[in-house]
Amino acid sequence: MSQALYRKYRSKSLSEVVGQQHITDILSRAIASGRIAHAYLLTGPRGVGKTSVARILAHEINGLPYTDESTHLDIIEIDAASNNGVDDVRDLREKAQLAPVSAKKKVYIIDEVHMLSKPAFNALLKTLEEPPEHIVFILATTDVEKLPATIVSRTQRYGFRSIHPTDAVAHLRFIANEEKIIIEDEALQLIAERADGSFRDSISLLDQLASLTDKNEPITASLVQASLGLAPLKVVETLLDAAESGDTKTLIETLDTVLADGISPTVLGDQLLQALRRRIAEKPTLLPLLDSIIDVNKSSHPELKLLSALAGFSVQTPPASEPASAPKKREPSKNVALAAPVKEFSASIEELSRQATKKHPEMKSTPSSPFDWDALVAYVKEHHVALHSVLSKCSHVIENNQLTLYTSNAFYKKKIDDPKYSAHLYESMQSTGSYQLSVHTVPTPPPLKDSQAASVADIMGGGVEVSVDPS
Repeated sequence: MSQALYRKYRSKSLSEVVGQQHITDILSRAIASGRIAHAYLLTGPRGVGKTSVARILAHEINGLPYTDESTHLDIIEIDAASNNGVDDVRDLREKAQLAPVSAKKKVYIIDEVHMLSKPAFNALLKTLEEPPEHIVFILATTDVEKLPATIVSRTQRYGFRSIHPTDAVAHLRFIANEEKIIIEDEALQLIAERADGSFRDSISLLDQLASLTDKNEPITASLVQASLGLAPLKVVETLLDAAESGDTKTLIETLDTVLADGISPTVLGDQLLQALRRRIAEKPTLLPLLDSIIDVNKSSHPELKLLSALAGFSVQTPPASEPASAPKKREPSKNVALAAPVKEFSASIEELSRQATKKHPEMKSTPSSPFDWDALVAYVKEHHVALHSVLSKCSHVIENNQLTLYTSNAFYKKKIDDPKYSAHLYESMQSTGSYQLSVHTVPTPPPLKDSQAASVADIMGGGVEVSVDPS
């Protein structure tokens, strides 16, 4: 049975640990000078080397050689996820009083220590505060925020960093060369980015992909994309180019195609963020798009949020053939006889447009048209009656590409925020041309415009602004 690559290439000494030199250098100097603390706390994201460093540190404190299979009676590793009760900690305290069998120190490694229960933390606290001379605790966690401050304050804390993609690619290339795995540099870059700063995850992905191909066939970027459910890089670039150039048609067609191919909108959002991050230094105007796509993962309808973010930015971007610049000053018309009919024709067109909108409120406006609240409400009334019963009672404000709905009470806010209702709302906004807006609901009436009325309402405990017909 073959050994997993992440275990085979696990670091065996502090000097072999990659990407955490700010920690390993300090620990190496402390061990060399004999300055051993009674408790260490290793924190950071998953797969960056916390457990490996804990095991290496335990062996180097005692001057023992370390391999992945090595065991020692005086180095005890405890998984707090399955041994998190107060009885488990009491048993640990009793055994900790016993002297080491053969090593200088008895070392307890408690992995995922944040999983301990509150009574278990209380039981551990006394031993951490006044440990026997022969005891060293090494605590490791991915969620330091869940640890009591009393525990953290009694340890030496070391914060591990996410692995930089450059370090991950270099380490993956070393492993690939050692294992005779043929893989393209672009594929390694994709693996490193998808692992999100985790060495263990990136090595596991390489191991998985190596089993999918023949030893003589290279692992290509397209194979990585297909295996991990990623959109092709060309598609990602096409989406960003279309949003940047204001080509809404290409943008929507490309997005529909890639989502129809089964690509997750959250995965596509992550790929777009990474691509934007590479562009942002040269094109800071893309920052608003970056900010919008960040919210895709938080949305209950990520596909609609992604469409809103990309198409909204596209609508605000002038087409490539019309670069953004200060509008040219129009020369006054020299032919007065011609100017008057043109003006009358334009006015007629505008009047016809207004009449058509009144007769057919369900007509879809173009993505570049201004937001039309009445058209949205009319469309909702015709297609989503239940949503209309709530939306028609709301007031609205448009600011910074955000539609704020004042629902007057928490009940209506809860209704609109419901995934079913919000899906209908976004679909209706899309159908009436408002791609670019995000929705924010407020469970209160709108703020009063008149400052004196607002002051009176504040004293009286609230109020609603109404319009009174003078007639």
